[in-house]
Amino acid sequence: MKRRSIAARPDWEATVSSQGLTYHHVAGRPYWNETAFYEFTAREVDNLEQATNELHEMCLAAVQHVIDEDLFARMRISDLAATLVRKTWDAEPPAIYGRFDLAYDGTQIKLLEYNADTPTALVEAAVIQWYWMKDNFPHGDQFNSIHDKLIAKWKELLQYCGSPLFFAGVDDAVHEDLMTLSYLADTAQQAGHTVTLLNMEEIGYDHDSYRFVSPSREPIKSVFKLYPWEWMLAEEFGQYLNQTSVATDWIEPPWKMVLSNKGILPVLWEMYPNHQYLLPAYFEDEQPNTLVEYCRKPIFGREGKNVSLHRRSGELSNEGEYGQEGYIRQAIAPIPEFEGSFPVLGSWVIDGESAGVGIRESETPISDNLSCFVPHMF
Repeated sequence: MKRRSIAARPDWEATVSSQGLTYHHVAGRPYWNETAFYEFTAREVDNLEQATNELHEMCLAAVQHVIDEDLFARMRISDLAATLVRKTWDAEPPAIYGRFDLAYDGTQIKLLEYNADTPTALVEAAVIQWYWMKDNFPHGDQFNSIHDKLIAKWKELLQYCGSPLFFAGVDDAVHEDLMTLSYLADTAQQAGHTVTLLNMEEIGYDHDSYRFVSPSREPIKSVFKLYPWEWMLAEEFGQYLNQTSVATDWIEPPWKMVLSNKGILPVLWEMYPNHQYLLPAYFEDEQPNTLVEYCRKPIFGREGKNVSLHRRSGELSNEGEYGQEGYIRQAIAPIPEFEGSFPVLGSWVIDGESAGVGIRESETPISDNLSCFVPHMF
């Protein structure tokens, strides 16, 4: 794995905007950075693909383990959430995607966390870096079949989901979530679905039919929601999620709550101690004395908020609003530094299979909402 410098394309902002990346600057600085790229060998790509597939299988086994051993309270998962997890795990409703965040230095591959419920950075990984490669390296290749795999999965669900297929998220025209939601709706539409976009606050509950409905009182059979499950359960309609007479299929399904919870990291370490792709991880109140240097992460958290690195040489931390439910502690990952940049690989899983990577760089080893996206090729 090498980091290379390259000249940005003329009018790159207009180019990526026309391809769907409207969120190309954050706080006045480029979020999409094409003055550099990462170059991999074919063998490195094979290793990343193998690691991603194996980690996904391990995570599925971990969900079953959490259910069998009733570890929900330990992971700060409520009784209502646990009921939904059990019910949907047995029913096997559709699950589309997830993103492993990996530390990779060209040799070691280590799991940082699994964004299994509401992963973003999808448009730039699936589409924007692909067109960047075609412009700069027309004979090159990229570890990226995300777009095609998404369309194939939606085609598989044509008869299952009914019509329309709803897509719900936050109402913010400049937010990256809306960009991600619109892209996913577009892939479903390309697969043949009739789609309808909603704001989360527009989803209602019909007390007569005991089901979720759209603003026009149309029953919602299937809905993709780009909204975290722990937030949904805190909403007013959260109390009705287990009371519907005709179930709504929420994509991603409730059992993904187990994998998007940072508590899955110590569970995985207990199940697979010393596994080559895992870092030692523990619930904070169970940390052994031998873990002297570590990364502290809130059980529920996003964008690197409330994450801190504790080393003998000092502490690095990000502020935020998370952490009330508790923390886990994970051994510090071997994230390499390239000219002052620290890359984290987002390895995508589509329909249970490895589908490609996107890379985000930060100025510190803690990724946050200012981390920029850098393309890759091999």
